[in-house]
Formats: sequence, structure tokens, C-alpha cells
Amino acid sequence: MAIALPGLASGLDSATLINSLMQLEAIPQTLLKNRVSATNTRITDLQILNSRVQSLATVASGTAKPEALQLFKATSSATSATATADATAAPGTIDIVVGSTAHAQTSVTAAYTAWPDNPPTLTFVAADGTQTEITAPSADLDEVARAITNSEAGVTATKVASGTDVNGDPQYRLQLVGNKTGVEAAFTVFRGGAASVTAGTAINLLAAPGAATVTAATDAAVTLWAGSPAAQTITSATNTFADLLPGVDVTVQEITTEPTTVTVARDSAAAGAKAKSLVDSLIGVFSMITSGSATSKSQDAAGNEITKLGSFTGDSTVRTARQQLVTATSAPVDGISPSEIGISFDKAGVLSFDAAKFQEALADDPARVESIVAEIATRVTAAAEMLSDKHDGLLTSKINGQESVVDDMKDRIDTWDRQLGKRRATLQRTYAALEVQLSALNSQSSWLSSQLAALPKSSRD
Repeated sequence: MAIALPGLASGLDSATLINSLMQLEAIPQTLLKNRVSATNTRITDLQILNSRVQSLATVASGTAKPEALQLFKATSSATSATATADATAAPGTIDIVVGSTAHAQTSVTAAYTAWPDNPPTLTFVAADGTQTEITAPSADLDEVARAITNSEAGVTATKVASGTDVNGDPQYRLQLVGNKTGVEAAFTVFRGGAASVTAGTAINLLAAPGAATVTAATDAAVTLWAGSPAAQTITSATNTFADLLPGVDVTVQEITTEPTTVTVARDSAAAGAKAKSLVDSLIGVFSMITSGSATSKSQDAAGNEITKLGSFTGDSTVRTARQQLVTATSAPVDGISPSEIGISFDKAGVLSFDAAKFQEALADDPARVESIVAEIATRVTAAAEMLSDKHDGLLTSKINGQESVVDDMKDRIDTWDRQLGKRRATLQRTYAALEVQLSALNSQSSWLSSQLAALPKSSRD
């Protein structure tokens, strides 16, 4: 009877046996891989937190500027004018009467079936005497219009249908529109080159029969203190008067007879939004730290309770980061608690912004509120930059340290790969040798059985 050991010789599933043994051998490596995965998750969360802290530093540094909350809004008492204020504006008011609005020159030529000259040469003369000579490729009116528009004359030409001539051929006029408004953008156009214009022999196209200037180039004009001895008229080449008041631009839309009042006042809503933006950035950082430090519970397939720790649970660096930002936000400023202007933490340590309380404090003492917010923002900026500095920030150093740990564990995993490969090769050789020996024993067993079967029955008995 053959010895019944599995394998090639005996039916033993040595490959499955080796795999099972290797799974046991690989347990330390599997634990290392799990640690690499968990650490990579922690690194990703730390990087996100670090990015949020960097964004917080940017918001806080902008809010820390002395003029951050010194925001003003310009309004107009009528639709005849609109006003905008920039960061340099200051409170004030002024009445204006709009005498005229700015226009670009619009002129039309006489009607033509084709340009009278071939090739056409025109000279545009600007209000300051600058001459621009243009030569079109042909007498085709489309070519003439294109040459004018593409030139440096600052005029856009459009071919417009104008009926037919006595022969029934279609006629067209060129509409010439200045690209800019204002008196200084006025122009005259002549048939002929610049030399003929200088010599006085060129033909003024706009003075020819059928030609006309439909809209003259005009400046916008407003009168300040109208009706008083101090009345003063100022003009603008465009409909916008820059810095009519310091930091205030006024754009006029229509002529008026009654004064329009432009008022510049503190924009408390914008100031509140600026302060709220800082608090919202802080809340975002605190919320991520809180969620990343929380634990969760679940059950495995067997019904056993499993507790999963957050990425930041027990992390002293993250805990320090939160404490420094809390201190920067909540510490008194000149003996005044930030809670007095609506920035406060509740009993659970949750930061909030009371917009109504902030507006009340701002209306009562704007300078005090500006000072408090600027100081809080300055402290938050310093704390955030210390945490997220790309060279030696606490969070940056923590991330770099964790990445080094991962690199080390990956090296150890690679070492395990080599060791496990050698171990598998050893087991495969061992089981292969065993199979050879079992095959030889089976052959010997079969030979002995055949010899015994060949003996006379009496001998066997």
C-alpha cells in the first residue's frame, strides 16, 4: 500500500499550504501596510488643515490693516448720476447739476456708389491737429470703410445703405464714429493726402453736400454749488468724473436742472462682512479640528463594537494649534473682550459672530471696533503664520515628520518583501524535495508489493 501524503506524488495541495504559511509570516508586514495607510490619511488631513490655516492667515492679514474696516459707500439722490467709492474715500456730500453728457463724434459722408478717387486717400485731422493719412486698396466702399476702421485715426467706419442714384445703382454713405468721447476726440476728414491738407487743397468730406456731423464730440460737464457765488463748472472727456470727491467717481447719465446730491458715508454692512469673513475662516479651521479629533463607533461582522479614532485624536500639535488660535481670537484688547463686539466662544468652545451686536458696537464707537478687530486679526495672522509657515511652521513640521515615518515604513515593507520572497522560495524548495522523496518511497513500496505478490502462496503463508 502506498504512503498517502498529498502532493504531486501523494495529492497534498502544497501551494495552498505554502500560501497559508506565508500569510502568517506576512502579518508584521500587513500591520506595517495598515499603519502606512492610516498615516497617509493623517498626512492628507494635516495638509488640508494646513491649507486652511494658510488661507486664514491671508484673510487675517488683510483684516489687520488699519483701513480694513474704514469702508465707505457713495450714493446718489437721483438716477441722473451714480457714484462709487474706493478705499481712499472719506465721509462727505456735494450737490451737482449735470449740464451736458459726453458724446463721441458721429458724422456721415455724402452718398456714393463707389469712392470718387481710386485708390482712395483720406486724411483724418484730430482736434489737436494730428494728421492720419489712409489709403484704401480700391474704390470699393467696403474696402474704404475697412481701411478707416483698421487705421490709427481712432474712428470706426460703417457702410450704410442710402437708396439709389439716378441710374438706379445702389448708393451708400459712410458713417464715421469716433472711438472716444469728448471734445479732444473730435475729427475732420479730407479727401487727399496729408500734404494736400497742409497746403489747403484737400476737400473737406464733412463739408460736402449731403455730408453732415450728426453728433458733435462733447465733454460732460457738471456744476458744483450751482446758483451760488462759488458756482464752478468742471468737465470730463467721459461721463465719469474721477475723484470728484476724494476716492469717489461720479458717472452722469442725463442732463438735469435740479441738483443731484452725492453722499459718502460709512459702509457698516461691508465692515461687518469683513469682520464676519475673518470669523468664518476661524470657524472653518476650528470645525475641521473638532471633526478630525472625534471618535466614531461601529460594529464588525461578528457584532463586536469597533472604535475608530479621528486623524487628530491625541495629536498634541493640532491641539496646540487650536489653543493658539483660540487665544489670539478671545484674548482681551486693551481690557475689552471681543465678545463686546459680537465675537465670542460659547461654553462648548464654539466660535460665533453676532452681526447685530457688531453693528451696534460699530455705530456706537467705530474707532474702538476698528482697533479691536485689527488687533485680533494681527494676533490671528501671527499665530496662523507660525503654524503654517512653509519652512518651519508647526503643522508643516508635523507633516514633514509624518512623511518621514511613512518613508521609513515603506523601506521596512520593501525589506519584508525580500524576506518573504526568500521564505516562499525556501518553502517551495522544501516541499518540492519532499515530493521527490515521497515519489521514491511510493516507487519502492510498489516494487515491494509486486515482489510479495510474486512469492508462492505457501511462502506467503
